[in-house]
Amino acid sequence: MRFGKKTAFAALMAASALVMAGCAGGGGDIIEEGAPDGGGSSDGEMYIALVSKGFQHQFWQAVKKGAEQKAEELGVKITFEGPAAETEIAQQLEMLTTAIDKNPDAIAYAALDPEACVAPLEQAQSKDIPVVYFDAPCNGDVGLSLSATDSKVAGALAAEHMAELIGGEGEVGIVGHSQINSTGVERRDGFVEKIEADYPNIEIVDIQYGDGDHLKSADIAKAMIAAHPDLKGIYGTNEGSAIGVVNAVGELGLEKGKLTIVGFDSGAAQIEAIKNGTMAGAITQDPIGIGEQVVQAAYDAANGDSVEEFYDTGSYWYDATNMEDADIAEVLYE
Repeated sequence: MRFGKKTAFAALMAASALVMAGCAGGGGDIIEEGAPDGGGSSDGEMYIALVSKGFQHQFWQAVKKGAEQKAEELGVKITFEGPAAETEIAQQLEMLTTAIDKNPDAIAYAALDPEACVAPLEQAQSKDIPVVYFDAPCNGDVGLSLSATDSKVAGALAAEHMAELIGGEGEVGIVGHSQINSTGVERRDGFVEKIEADYPNIEIVDIQYGDGDHLKSADIAKAMIAAHPDLKGIYGTNEGSAIGVVNAVGELGLEKGKLTIVGFDSGAAQIEAIKNGTMAGAITQDPIGIGEQVVQAAYDAANGDSVEEFYDTGSYWYDATNMEDADIAEVLYE
């Protein structure tokens, strides 16, 4: 599959160790209540367990909304859970192993670490529990389907708009959210490859990672701006990264628009930053569509029906000129 690969035995052992570490660890987890104790739903209703990357961003709340809408339409029971932050890999793995122990009819998973999830998902496969992915896949050969944005295409779209906004020349930086999971890697690579291929007069002078945390991302952005006084723009690869850059500009007292900020995802803070001129624009996904599609894929897989390897749910540029257009407004979330 386009999102899977074979994994070495050492990686499997490391993943198992990380799962055990997560089981021994402490709180911070936000869990949706009501999951059956085992063997699917006690009343015979199909039960699908969804484990996301987190809850702290509005993106995941929108994915949850879409999943709930589709579950109601199909007449199935779901649970939706994730760690408090997208850096809490051990906690996410603990949630995954707990979900597997409940023997759901299917599991939908969004991987924070594509290697660490291999071993537990192979356990799900050994129990004949079908696995589908959303947003970001796990490595290995277990997953049947991925419902997600094509992140390299989305990153390239961000690059096109950044280039247009800065006049096709100058220095830019990237504040990324992850060097590990596929969304962070592909949003970065899509941007970098597009700039290198089509905009020879634009130089990417720095790439740093803030784990999607707005405080850490703000500190990174301030250091980047100080180190590169001719910097024309910064691209933030997710909601927390982009808001960190916005906050950095505010804390430094820079004039709105002096630094071109291109973000990723939606949420109230980014929408407001675009409206007030601090941020130029951003790439939005269709998180409700992702939630709906992954539940449909899990439902189909549980029924033994065929599923597509990849469902591209799309990516869209929005700014102050188009955010109220009907086709854009429906994929923005606050």
